[in-house]
Amino acid sequence: MLAKRIIPCLDIKNDQTVKGTNFVNLRSAGDPVALGKSYSEQGADELVYLDITASFEERKTFTDLVRRVAAEISIPFTVGGGINELSDVDRLLNAGADKVSINSAALRRPELVNEITNRFGSQVCVVAIDAKYTESSGWKCYVKGGREETEWGLFDWAEEVCARGAGEILFTSMNHDGVKEGFANDALARLSESVSIPVIASGGAGKKEHFRDTFILGKSDAALAASVFHFGEISIPDLKHYLKEEGINVRL
Repeated sequence: MLAKRIIPCLDIKNDQTVKGTNFVNLRSAGDPVALGKSYSEQGADELVYLDITASFEERKTFTDLVRRVAAEISIPFTVGGGINELSDVDRLLNAGADKVSINSAALRRPELVNEITNRFGSQVCVVAIDAKYTESSGWKCYVKGGREETEWGLFDWAEEVCARGAGEILFTSMNHDGVKEGFANDALARLSESVSIPVIASGGAGKKEHFRDTFILGKSDAALAASVFHFGEISIPDLKHYLKEEGINVRL
């Protein structure tokens, strides 16, 4: 069985790591290169860097920062935000990223998933899905950093990008983001059963038990978190030893 992965996520705005709640009320969490290096040394399996305002501000992602991160860390990392075409992917991979995460651009033009996977391989293409649940419409996908609802439902869109060759899905529940009361495990379990590619859980980590639950109840392949790592509430070595004791296969 493949080891479950622990992935710190660094949301970047103006070259600084920030963290909010339900996608708003951002506060600074430190230098993204120093944080990434620290997580790499602590035993994180991968990192994700997201330029959270790139799509909304319609600008390109932070190539220089990607170069600086690549020079300092020894684990795979994914970058996302403002990636709209193959030249963006090429630029970021050349700067040292291992994977790219696409979200708004894929929802606008789903063929982008095919183009990336055909050129660079499925393993490079992570499709990030920001979705919100409401009683009236169920799980709906959002674009522009959670600012704009789309017509796509979560599960239909996940199946679509899987069919187009995406290598992984990074699902963030906007309802759970920053609230620290656990991941959206019911939706994650349904998602994991409906697609044949790995699903990364995002949104809701508050304590070590939440990671255990998303691997067991949510059937997630990886768990992503931000503030609990950035602000020292959970250490990655402690988390991994706890998960090992709970019978979860993780790399120590």
